[in-house]
Amino acid sequence: MNRRVLRELPTLWRSLLPPVTLGVATAAGAIVQWALLSRVVGDVFLRGALLSVVGPLLALFLAAGALRAVLAGAREATAQHAATRAKSITRERLFAHLTRLGPAYCAGERTGELVNTAVAGVDRLDAYVGRYLPQVALSVLVPLVIAVAVAPADLLSAALLLVTAPVIPLLMALVGSYAEGRIKLQWEGLSRLSAHLLDMLQGVSTLALHSQTTAEGDRVARVSERHRQRTMAVLRMAFLSGMALEFLIAAAIGVVAVTLGIRLLNGGISFERAFFVLLLTPEFYRPLRELGGARHAAMEGTAALERIGAILATPAPPASAIMPDAMSPAPLPDAPLTIALHDMSYTYGDATRPALDGVSFTLRPHTRTALVGPSGAGKSTLVNLLLRFIELQAGDITANGISIAELPPEHWRKLVALVPQRPYLFAGSVAENLRLAKPTATDAELARAAERAGAAEFIARLPQGYDTPVGERGARLSAGQAQRLSIARAFLKPAPLLILDEPTSSLDPESELLVRRSLETLSRKRTVLVVAHRLSTAASSDQIVVLDCGHVAEVGTHADLLRRAGTYARLVGAVSVSAEVEVPT
Repeated sequence: MNRRVLRELPTLWRSLLPPVTLGVATAAGAIVQWALLSRVVGDVFLRGALLSVVGPLLALFLAAGALRAVLAGAREATAQHAATRAKSITRERLFAHLTRLGPAYCAGERTGELVNTAVAGVDRLDAYVGRYLPQVALSVLVPLVIAVAVAPADLLSAALLLVTAPVIPLLMALVGSYAEGRIKLQWEGLSRLSAHLLDMLQGVSTLALHSQTTAEGDRVARVSERHRQRTMAVLRMAFLSGMALEFLIAAAIGVVAVTLGIRLLNGGISFERAFFVLLLTPEFYRPLRELGGARHAAMEGTAALERIGAILATPAPPASAIMPDAMSPAPLPDAPLTIALHDMSYTYGDATRPALDGVSFTLRPHTRTALVGPSGAGKSTLVNLLLRFIELQAGDITANGISIAELPPEHWRKLVALVPQRPYLFAGSVAENLRLAKPTATDAELARAAERAGAAEFIARLPQGYDTPVGERGARLSAGQAQRLSIARAFLKPAPLLILDEPTSSLDPESELLVRRSLETLSRKRTVLVVAHRLSTAASSDQIVVLDCGHVAEVGTHADLLRRAGTYARLVGAVSVSAEVEVPT
């Protein structure tokens, strides 16, 4: 899964080349530096050379050390740049893919978990990309470079280094396979904790109402404690494996040092060569030691990458894919729109029966069609198909004879305005929320849309007018005010198809009257589909489409359908008998 994600970041590999190159150059600097030092020590202590003789060598030694420091700093900087770039690209691609998957996918996932993946999960790539990936390459290249440098001085020592080196990666693989499972559980626990905390914070008023804040607090404490225990288990494993790694490296260096000492006493190698090899031996194992540390630091990134990869591997609806350059989408149909639904069918993945099955009817220009039916009849599915949040599995939807499947979803949605039952407002200002419908809208256009939506008066009373923050989900506004902002957005977007999801069903009588007047103005000269929950809404429509169990049960006017005494008449009768004002949904 990691490889899949990394393959989707082609610029990543190019950005990793500089830190790897600089790391190899740093190792080459170490070879030069220790060669100079061994020469100086040999000249001074064995041959009695004066400072004037070894001075140039000492200057070169210091210059090599300074160069190593510069190269090491540059390596860290370029590695961090690669990590930052990888995080930016991954987050962009993850968000883009989630938007292509659409609301249907996101509705089936926990919001807190997705946010944790997109924010904290992507941040975990720092250690994985900035430290671990470059270190993997350096753990192969640097020991080879040092072994090649050691071989002319002492072939036996070079062979000994190459023989002992594989033991360390083998240990890391054995320990890592166990630790990786623990870290994956830790990451999954953190994601669940994030999702639960978001749910709790969004529902804190409900918890307070039912006196469950203490109970939920205890539950969070238990989940947090389990996460702490998993984290401590992972840390213990990291410390133990680090200790074992250091012991093995120290033992390997000791073997080389003892071998050199015995051979030096026996005259099998000169002091200068033995000293040079001994100085380079820690440099040989240094990349392997750093790989061990980087691997543990990167394991959380590995766990996060699995989740990121799973999301990116989820296939988006076919029509959401970007069209090849050779294919040009069909031209946008001109307003006014005639929307024809032809034998539409859709079945959700885990469902035993279709949500819609063979649905056909027509929305004519400058008319209002009410969509009614009992709960589970397929009304929401039909609206999601019209909005291209999900894609048809059979049948077709045409706009003035053009199949909307031939249009990129973002182009089609320019022709559709939606006023939902519960509008979503972001935690920005009034103006920022209105400009979602038209980012280039001027202040005058905002004021005109607000006036037509009946929102201008309450906006003027806000502390900062159009610059007033509305709070998350519009928390600082009443339901009626939020709904009027949603209608103002629809006014800003001159879309010929208007979909209304009974936007007055949860309002008080005064707000409902204001909103209904705004909707009457908004609906003029548009093709309108109303998901009707109220009898009065359906009765005043030009056409009523009755859905039942995914099928079109009836189509006609209010009077016609009452005369037929079918499904619609039974719904009306149920309303009359129970003295309710809403059609069952």
